[in-house]
Amino acid sequence: MRLGITRNVWAMGWTSLLNDASSELLYPILPLFLTITLGAPASAVGAVEGAADAAAQVVGLAMGRRSDRIRRRMPFVWTGYTLSNIAKPLVAVAPAWGWVMGARVVDRTGKGIRTAPRDALLRDSSGPSRTGFVFGFHRFMDSLGAVIGPLIALALLEAGLSFRQVIAVAIVPAVLSMFALRRIRDIPALPHEPGPQPDPHRLSDMGRPFWTFTISWTVFSLGNSADVFLLLRAKDLGLSVTAVVLSYALYNTLYSGLSWPLGHLSDRVGKRRVLAVGLLVFAGVYAGFGLAGSGAAVWPLMAIYGVYIAATDGVSKALVSDLSPAALRATGQGAFKLATGAAAVAASLVAGVLWQTVGPGAVFALGAGAALLGLLTLAVTRPARGLTS
Repeated sequence: MRLGITRNVWAMGWTSLLNDASSELLYPILPLFLTITLGAPASAVGAVEGAADAAAQVVGLAMGRRSDRIRRRMPFVWTGYTLSNIAKPLVAVAPAWGWVMGARVVDRTGKGIRTAPRDALLRDSSGPSRTGFVFGFHRFMDSLGAVIGPLIALALLEAGLSFRQVIAVAIVPAVLSMFALRRIRDIPALPHEPGPQPDPHRLSDMGRPFWTFTISWTVFSLGNSADVFLLLRAKDLGLSVTAVVLSYALYNTLYSGLSWPLGHLSDRVGKRRVLAVGLLVFAGVYAGFGLAGSGAAVWPLMAIYGVYIAATDGVSKALVSDLSPAALRATGQGAFKLATGAAAVAASLVAGVLWQTVGPGAVFALGAGAALLGLLTLAVTRPARGLTS
């Protein structure tokens, strides 16, 4: 153990860093590739990301249940990463935006297969009082890859490579991630506790604290459209392609740098408090993007947006793991992602239509309003003291 982190958690961190460097090398230029190279409308951008996210959510719960039932994680982790890495090069050869949608669906299906079992394995590999710390460290490594990826993309674009060529390079860190994956091991299943055991197929066994939090986050997710709309807005406000990618790298730098300390803080002051601050930050950033009149506003807004995601991404997963029965940890992660992810898919589809028919301001007004409503729901559905962090 180094820094109080087990070998498994280190290996999962390196795997995520390399895989996210691959994904985020592609992601910030994807909306530009769709709209400029392939001539797709803004609604198609929402449709592509909506379909991709939907694929991840559809399989996530089923894989989480299956993982809990057989009490193994690694077969799902291996399958998920392999499928995603096969899909990435397909985007580079896409002749039309429908092809990109198909490739992204395959990619995100792989993400759906691996995510709930991997997050359950993270919890299995950590102590009960350090879930925020461990999930924060994993988010730090993951988002560090998300800083490296856009910077590589930017360097390649500056070197004169086309969007297609830059996307093709994403396969290199994807392959490297498979070598890091070999260091991860399943945690032997603990003996069942005496008495009736929770059934992964009966979601009511997740308990009231789990569902109250899931409902709160789903309300917020109804306005949390894909980040590609932030990138489109940056371009709309006058930023060059290079500046758009740099702004995205800035966001990921703040995300990476703050994920670990905010995760650690959540173990000390309570995860709900940190999540509530994150929702307030999100509302402020979306309001700012809606009201912005020049590209200069993009830089501070993207930086502050990194604070929001650092305060919520790993911390929400850690809280879900705390609220899930030990025998249903992967099921809990899958159910949470299905509920909140389905809401986010709807948000992306609606955002694409609003962008074209009303204007960008409507997209960001919806997001800010949903964050404030989610914050209110989080407050009024708080379980009794002692049931949750």
